[in-house]
Amino acid sequence: MLAINMDDVINVLNSCKPYLIALGVVLALAIVVTVACMKLKKPVKKLVRKEAWIAFLLAVVVIVNLICFIPMSSMISLAMGNGTITDETSDESTALVQEIAEEGIVLLKNDGTLPLAADSNLNVFGWASTNPCYGGTGSGALSDAYPTVSLLQGLEDAGFNLNTELSDFYTAYRADRPEVGMWAQDWTLPEPTADSYTDEMMANAKEFSDTAMVVITRVGGEGADLPTDVSKVTYTDNSTEYKDFEAGEHYLQLDRTERDMLDLVCSNFDNVIVVYNGANAMELGFINEYSQIKSAIWCPGTGQSGFEALGEIVAGTVNPSGKTSDTFVADLTATPTWNNFGYFKYDNMDEYAYTSNNFKTGEEETALPSFVNYVDGIYVGYRFYETAAAEGLINYDDTVVYPFGYGLSYTTFTQEMGAISEDNGTISFDVTVTNTGDVAGKDVVEVYYNPPYTNGGIEKASANLIQFEKTEVLQPGDSQTITVSFDAEDMASYDTYGAGCYVLEAGDYQISINSDSHNVIDSQTYTVASTVTYDESNPRSTDETAAVNEFAYAEGDVTYLSRADGFANYADATAAPASMSMSDEAKATFLNNSNYNPEDYNNDSDEMPTTGAKNGIKLADLRGVDYDDAQWDSLLDELTISDMDTMIAIGGYQTSAASSVGKIMTVDCDGPASINNNFTGIGSVGFPSAVMIASTWNKNLALKFGESIGKMADEMEVSGWYAPAMNTHRSAFAGRNFEYYSEDGVLSGYMATNAILGAEEYGVYAYMKHFALNDQETNRTEMLCTWANEQSIREIYLKPFEMSVKEGGAKAVMSSFNYIGTQWAGGTSALCNTVLRDEWGFRGFVLTDYFGVYGYMDSDMGIRGGTDCMLVAYDTETNHVTDTTSATGVLAMRQACKNIMYTVVNSRAYDPENLTEGLMNWQIMAIVIDVIFAALIIFLEVLAIKGFKKDQAAAPVVAPVEAAEAQTEEKKEE
Repeated sequence: MLAINMDDVINVLNSCKPYLIALGVVLALAIVVTVACMKLKKPVKKLVRKEAWIAFLLAVVVIVNLICFIPMSSMISLAMGNGTITDETSDESTALVQEIAEEGIVLLKNDGTLPLAADSNLNVFGWASTNPCYGGTGSGALSDAYPTVSLLQGLEDAGFNLNTELSDFYTAYRADRPEVGMWAQDWTLPEPTADSYTDEMMANAKEFSDTAMVVITRVGGEGADLPTDVSKVTYTDNSTEYKDFEAGEHYLQLDRTERDMLDLVCSNFDNVIVVYNGANAMELGFINEYSQIKSAIWCPGTGQSGFEALGEIVAGTVNPSGKTSDTFVADLTATPTWNNFGYFKYDNMDEYAYTSNNFKTGEEETALPSFVNYVDGIYVGYRFYETAAAEGLINYDDTVVYPFGYGLSYTTFTQEMGAISEDNGTISFDVTVTNTGDVAGKDVVEVYYNPPYTNGGIEKASANLIQFEKTEVLQPGDSQTITVSFDAEDMASYDTYGAGCYVLEAGDYQISINSDSHNVIDSQTYTVASTVTYDESNPRSTDETAAVNEFAYAEGDVTYLSRADGFANYADATAAPASMSMSDEAKATFLNNSNYNPEDYNNDSDEMPTTGAKNGIKLADLRGVDYDDAQWDSLLDELTISDMDTMIAIGGYQTSAASSVGKIMTVDCDGPASINNNFTGIGSVGFPSAVMIASTWNKNLALKFGESIGKMADEMEVSGWYAPAMNTHRSAFAGRNFEYYSEDGVLSGYMATNAILGAEEYGVYAYMKHFALNDQETNRTEMLCTWANEQSIREIYLKPFEMSVKEGGAKAVMSSFNYIGTQWAGGTSALCNTVLRDEWGFRGFVLTDYFGVYGYMDSDMGIRGGTDCMLVAYDTETNHVTDTTSATGVLAMRQACKNIMYTVVNSRAYDPENLTEGLMNWQIMAIVIDVIFAALIIFLEVLAIKGFKKDQAAAPVVAPVEAAEAQTEEKKEE
């Protein structure tokens, strides 16, 4: 689960500071009164002192109540949540984790070495075999509440006898994995040097078995991208005689110690199996450099129990059926993104600097606006490599090690493509898959299209995944016929500089079934007789309004890669940025908290809506009522400004209650691989990384994953799930790639869509995230201006989000930290209103990513730009709405609250079986405690008064001299 952010703790304490100061003042007054009354007569003095401390007790009770019910109310409500996951449900989820891994592990190479006899001996080399990758770090991390099956345990459970001398050797070298987390990163790859393997150890290993498995692991996570130059990050070499990585070498290549270890193993064993355990697409060309490496497996993060599947696949009790969700290339420094990914700071934006505390060090630092240029345009991943090969720019076999959509099996299949037919714009055909091998297995039908391209015209890739399906388990000789269908309009390209909308150009479209993105099994031609333009008068069938140019402001002064003349501009387009300055034109539109004033954006024609009305409607009455029904206006009229502000401002891991309309508080939780409540400590079984889910190419498994999350969330009394995450693997070095599905939007879109549908079956609204173009971690919270052209924004980066809304019915969105052009994504109306709501028909609410302010996150900007609430559970400097008096401001608040409430009322929270209105348990308990303390205070007050009267009655009447002597005695006693 997420680690505690000390900034959060400090901010919460700061919010309580006024109350604690008040308590200190009352304490000081009580002490002053106690001392000041020394000269009073004894009965009076005793009474005054008692009253002072009774008053202090009363102040403590009042101030503690104020703290609990005002600044800490949200935090306490979250911490006092109920709900646990049953053992039965956890067991079901654990079994599903294994099932996903069984279909998501990819067999990359095999000359017949695999499968191994299940009861055979096996040497497992590589320090990572004792510290493998289960997932990633940050919000996508796994809970530690459930036992985790290790890589070695998975092999042992499959029946293999392992060389424990090796595993003991690695454990003794280092037992724990260096931290790669949100607050600190140590990129060290602990690996014993080759000369530390003794001759005796290697002799024992060869005697134990003639087969060796080598495990190589890479781990990434939220908050930092993988190093493109390891010499510039925290790293400890394994040897004092050489460096693991020379200057300029990157994290996704073998380091020297790993290479030496591989040399040692291959010089001693003729049967070597390589397992790459990691989500980021590593350089794997070395697999084909050694003749001894007979087999290779890609095993991304496995979740709690997925390594059981690795053992099953190595033993052959499960036939691998996974396909790569990314392209594996030989040289990551030669990709189109290499020079335009990572750290780029503007040198002319000092006036927009923001001072904050560094998450990692806790020290104050100054953040300046930064940028990243998406120079590759639509040519992301396999779309570039297939098209570049077709144009003669690259030699494909030298460039690509394993294509997108590639994976081997222990059996063989044939696929036969039936005739294409069209009905009302839907293209359909059958594919018959036959198992022609000796063992049962599954296969994937991958469908691509190659559109007609005119040199210098609309940019088009030569290969584009458009549909896929996975077979059931087919026994040897058995066949299954799968019907494939998709809309012809889905092959349209976005014509940014011509029609300014999607266009299905006339010409021949090659529709093919492939074994991967590069290898065509069979194809047919679909001809478009005349160009179809999907403009305002003719929107696509799935659009509520036509998709037209909205992101011209985000294009910037960037040269984008073009297919024209065989990628003639490749060198210029993919070069590192020539300037680190923002243009004056763009700078004039840049917004952050230093120059944003909501009143500058008010509309004088707006009319102030009604607030605080008494119409007798409660939110529960609107469950199932259409979003556009007039009843919503009657309900919204009842909202008070205070309730609206709270609902907008306090949206961290919850949606806030609103008493004016009877809205209850709901609980929302992280994360993509599980459902974890960081406040109660209740967490679910951890699932495999999104990369492994995508590598199953199985929509049904993605649906079952969503269902499992939904069921566990329901048992935890959680209504919202901060997932699925579906940003694009633009670069293999993106730290959060484990959390995102793929380089391809269609594959990502179908996986995310089904996960959302699955969670929705249990009334759990899934937050598709991070919306949008949040495709790197570097500078993500430092005003990262992302420059991209409209075609790539729509065809590549928004594609999975679009599918999740249109086909998955997504009802919640988490926006992203980055800027799109010069506008924060969460405050970009073109994105969060025009595209999301007007074009796609989204009905629901948008939440920010973690509301750390960062100099630009602002509630007023958010609600006016289409974001509805802020992901924070306490007060910050900008999460509360400041413009609550203008008609424009209040209308924006009203709309935001409608979006939140529409989602919530149609969730599990308002299912009649779950709905619990009224005070929360802790609030009832607090009231009971208050009553007890009130009774105690009254009792103490009565005792004080009685004691005073008794002391007065008992005091003797004495002469002045005797009185003076008595006072002297009292002073002595004191």
